[in-house]
Amino acid sequence: MDRYRPLKIEQKWQKKWEKEEAFKATEVEGKPKVMLAEMFPYPSGAGLHVGHVRNFTIVDVLTRFFRQQGLNVMRPFGYDTFGLPAENYAIKTGTAPQDITAVNIANFRKQAKKLGYAIDWSREINTSDPEYYRWTQWCFLQLFKKGLAYQKESYQWWCPEDQTVLANEQVENGKCWRCGHEVEKKKMKQWFFKITEYADELLDEIDNLEWPEKIKVMQKNWIGRSVGAEIDFEVEGGSPKIRVFTTRADTILGATFLVLAPEYAGLQHIVSDDCKEAVEKYKADALKKSEIERQENKEKTGVFTGAYAINPATKERIPIYVADYVLAGYGTGAIMAVPAYDERDREFAEKFDLPIVEAELIDKDAYGTPKITYRMRDWLISRQRYWGCPIPIAYDKDGNPHPIPEDQLPVMLPEVKDYKPDKTGRSALAKAKDWLTVEIPVKDPKTGKTHMEKMTRETDTLDGYACSSWYLWRYASPHDDKAAWDEKAISYWEPVDYYCGGDHAVAHLLYVRFWCKFFADEGFLPFREPIKRLLYNGYINAPDGKKMSKSKGNVIDPLDVIDDGYGADTLRTYEMFIGPYDMDAAWDTRSVGGVYRFLNRCYNLCFDAKAIRVDDDKNVVVRNKTIKKVTEDIHRYNFNTAVAALMEYVNELYKNGASNEDLKVLAKLLKPFAPHLASEMLEKLDSDEEWPRWEEKYLVADTLELVVQVNGKLRAKLDISVDDLEDEEKIIEMAKTDSRVQKYVKGGIKKTIFVKKNRLVNIVV
Repeated sequence: MDRYRPLKIEQKWQKKWEKEEAFKATEVEGKPKVMLAEMFPYPSGAGLHVGHVRNFTIVDVLTRFFRQQGLNVMRPFGYDTFGLPAENYAIKTGTAPQDITAVNIANFRKQAKKLGYAIDWSREINTSDPEYYRWTQWCFLQLFKKGLAYQKESYQWWCPEDQTVLANEQVENGKCWRCGHEVEKKKMKQWFFKITEYADELLDEIDNLEWPEKIKVMQKNWIGRSVGAEIDFEVEGGSPKIRVFTTRADTILGATFLVLAPEYAGLQHIVSDDCKEAVEKYKADALKKSEIERQENKEKTGVFTGAYAINPATKERIPIYVADYVLAGYGTGAIMAVPAYDERDREFAEKFDLPIVEAELIDKDAYGTPKITYRMRDWLISRQRYWGCPIPIAYDKDGNPHPIPEDQLPVMLPEVKDYKPDKTGRSALAKAKDWLTVEIPVKDPKTGKTHMEKMTRETDTLDGYACSSWYLWRYASPHDDKAAWDEKAISYWEPVDYYCGGDHAVAHLLYVRFWCKFFADEGFLPFREPIKRLLYNGYINAPDGKKMSKSKGNVIDPLDVIDDGYGADTLRTYEMFIGPYDMDAAWDTRSVGGVYRFLNRCYNLCFDAKAIRVDDDKNVVVRNKTIKKVTEDIHRYNFNTAVAALMEYVNELYKNGASNEDLKVLAKLLKPFAPHLASEMLEKLDSDEEWPRWEEKYLVADTLELVVQVNGKLRAKLDISVDDLEDEEKIIEMAKTDSRVQKYVKGGIKKTIFVKKNRLVNIVV
């Protein structure tokens, strides 16, 4: 017998699948479909890591499982290629991001094929391909037309080194997540998407999603709907009123001071002259902290403004403070502090020796206007980067924005020599002088005639989240040059049935839901929720349980595992066996070897002429039980216990002998996990790959397990017939005379207890 050589087998089947386009998906009317996708990766130069393998293999197991059941399955693939890593590399080396991205994609594609993934490669997409980002720009224009893409000035995290705006999660301990340079807050005119327009629907429909509960809770918290009231407080000295938002208007009698966010819009009109210096210093320090840091601060900090307001309920004079635990983006950026009823306010009051009054509650509508507010704010989508989707906007001589006509899309990224932003913070696009000027048709409001007018292009590009907010729909018709997605194709394939990822628990998922609802409202989509089922997988950590990172030198390269002789099937099966898919797990090289030995045993059962082969059907019960177990486990995403069941099945086949039918079932059940070996076995057995079905009649147990204890301690387990369970005398005799029990009862038996319903005998000595 030829020994099990996984690399040889895998290369054979990978070539065959590629030549036959085995996984190409087409619409077949009347045939039930399943669409599956993973959160598509950023193709870094490092290539795939074991986290990708876990994520992608979950999708692949389900893909092959549904294919074997005769469903019409589509599993596409794509790359999220815009962003800072390629831009920083370009700035450092002068290599065009387009070039390095093409190299990285080729590497990712090669690795994915080496892992045997059942991908429809005709549906491969790349967000930095003009064929793709033409339609990202079209999506932007639809939002712009409806007023949901707009500009405003706001404070943003700014990295002076990378010369770009950063999101909150990209700021770590006051430093840029990429370059490590200290960041600052800068007031800038930026583009936003008005996601808050859909806040209520995004929140109200979460409970109907077939998603992990922890993800739904995170989304609810991110949206953070609060029902309360707005109350106006007069300020002494004629300053503008301060409008506060509160969820407890009924506690106003206990409001003993006001607190403003450091970014509060009218702050300069409130602060007294002798307090300005202290307030400005506090504000500057506060702006260096992320909102997360400000909320997590255990010790309350703040500064007095020198101004006082009048409590409209008590008519008492109360001081006005500035403190960073109040956020400008939540409510009005101002709160009435009621230390008797709020823990944070109490901590602040105790720190600054302010009154704490336990006043009675009043009618909550007596002084306020009902108001609903949200923690979620509109989505900042502009970035001062070259390597991003150009925003299809141009400005006239007065600075007014105009949409680029759709027939001029895509707005292509120009070639530049220097990728670094200019000194004003604008992206490298600002240096492309020929590209900057564009002629836009403008309609004269007086005459109604249209003329061409020279304008200046927007030099900001879109945040990568914009590109990934619609890619699932592009998969339906990835090469359509007439529309972002084909109406008929998307009606057949989508929404997505299974979506899998281990990152982007909140932002990406909210954004894709927001765009889905918007485009449904505009008549472009026939559904309002983009994803039916979400699978959120855990991380694979280093053997010591710590997170893998290059700096720690503990990264496991999946290709090393494959090329060391274990093969892709071993790696795939191990990553499904390592533990529950939604839990973190630590890499264990010894267990990898154990999975390899299991697959080797499967191979030997099928290909060893001397292997224990029988023609009878003595394994019919265990075979049917295994079919049922593996089928139900995959349906429940219990991939680890499905693999464990296959291992137990192989043990039984070695013990009892394996018939031809046993081996066919083994190969079919194994195929989602180890598709190359399973295909080789099915070819040898001259079998189709159709998923096997169990027969209920074989699942009725004719034997039962009896537990035998001596003085309450487990000493033996006996297999007894169902009929024997009715004969107490016989059961007790079997228990007492079992060789494993005998040595514990030599001193004599006082009594025996038989518990029929628990199938238990306890012998007291």
